[in-house]
Amino acid sequence: MNDVALKPDLQDIVVDEVFPHSPETIWKTLTTADLMGRWLMMPTGFEPVEGKHFTYQTKPAGAWDGTIHCQVLEVKPNERLAYAWKGGHEGNAGYGSPLDTVVTFILSRVENGTRLRLIHSGFILPKNEAAFENMSKGWQKVVQHIGAIADRKD
Repeated sequence: MNDVALKPDLQDIVVDEVFPHSPETIWKTLTTADLMGRWLMMPTGFEPVEGKHFTYQTKPAGAWDGTIHCQVLEVKPNERLAYAWKGGHEGNAGYGSPLDTVVTFILSRVENGTRLRLIHSGFILPKNEAAFENMSKGWQKVVQHIGAIADRKD
């Protein structure tokens, strides 16, 4: 077996959308806990501060209690937010299997608004296939929700 065959297949989810809002409005939507709870899940302990640990709670499965453990990795106000996204349990296959990924939001000013690029990176296939498939669809919807909530903030 060669080295290529031994390397896992890493996949990223990328969602790119332009909204008719300022980067400041999108940033507020991405980094205010109450607003985060409207477009994704209510975070516990979130602050946009590098090193800050926080959690999300989703549906448990098998040996996994449904807790997603996050840590803020990067904060550049109105430009970039990145956090670790870890969950799952070794005893689970499919939904609830171990996941160790990073979610990054990149904002850039464009004519008449802001481009939001979401990158959820580090899915190991085939191990994370179920999460990759479900979250690929889910993040598309989440980004649309971010825009709808930002509509109410302007």
